[in-house]
Amino acid sequence: MLSYFVTRLAQAVVVVFAMSVIVFVGVFAIGNPIDVMIDPGATAEIRQKLIEQYGLDQPLVVQYWTFLKNVAQGDLGTSMVYNIPVVDLVFSRFPATLELVLTSVLIAVGVGIPAGLWAGYRPESLGAKMIMALSVLGFSVPTFWIGMLLIMGFAVELGWLPSGGRGDEATFLGITSSLFTPDGWSHVIMPAINLSLFKMGLMIRLTRAGMVEAMGTDYVKFARAQGLPDRQIVFRHILRNISIPIVTVLGLELGSTLAFAVVTESVFNWPGVGKLIIDSILQLDRPVMVSYLIMVVILFVLINLVVDLVYARLDPRVRLKGGA
Repeated sequence: MLSYFVTRLAQAVVVVFAMSVIVFVGVFAIGNPIDVMIDPGATAEIRQKLIEQYGLDQPLVVQYWTFLKNVAQGDLGTSMVYNIPVVDLVFSRFPATLELVLTSVLIAVGVGIPAGLWAGYRPESLGAKMIMALSVLGFSVPTFWIGMLLIMGFAVELGWLPSGGRGDEATFLGITSSLFTPDGWSHVIMPAINLSLFKMGLMIRLTRAGMVEAMGTDYVKFARAQGLPDRQIVFRHILRNISIPIVTVLGLELGSTLAFAVVTESVFNWPGVGKLIIDSILQLDRPVMVSYLIMVVILFVLINLVVDLVYARLDPRVRLKGGA
């Protein structure tokens, strides 16, 4: 197991380094932030002073090397717009995004997996067909459009829920979150549902496909011949055997949701990292853009590493192959 872990960790380091080069070059090729920061009527001297202040007059290789040295010291730079360290800026917005993502993933898993199991257990029933139809809608309908419908229905017409914002916060066991207050839940429930629909549809279809395939296997037939109840067969045998693809998709979707909850945060004016990166792109705030994308890469790599380790726990054959 240790050999398997070391191999995957070495691969993760190589991926992070390669992606950091791609991200750095890509972001620094899209435009000059000085054009956004200063007044068009500013003198050439002022412009040149700002360029030198941010090191933009250096060759790209020198800028990248400086970036790597700063990252090694835990310094991701200072925002050109907010004039505060990027780490402080990102992590001040990260709790809001984390609340939204965790709530949406819990909804997707809590609804998607049981619904997929039922749709696979009774594939010809009316309920299963309705579940699959709803999963298609989750895939097909654009997120921003569903978000606007939710706002129009529950915020504007019915007045049951607020249309945007994060809500009141409270502290519990040293953790400050809006999920500890009723007002916070009233603010998070609509964007979380909106963000969960695609993942919910994915969970339903993936679980249903695995369930249908597993129902015809020999071990299920033998379990039924031994008189085991269907509930025990489904939850103790089938669910474990179909868990690897589910864990894979769940891990990747968790990373992608954390990284790209941009549309939902914009529609519901949610003060998270997604909205921050949109503002940074519009303002060409390079340090924030680069640091955010690098952190996204690291996040995906770590999630993939955890998924690989969970694989090895669920299926010993994966561990043996990795250590060979």
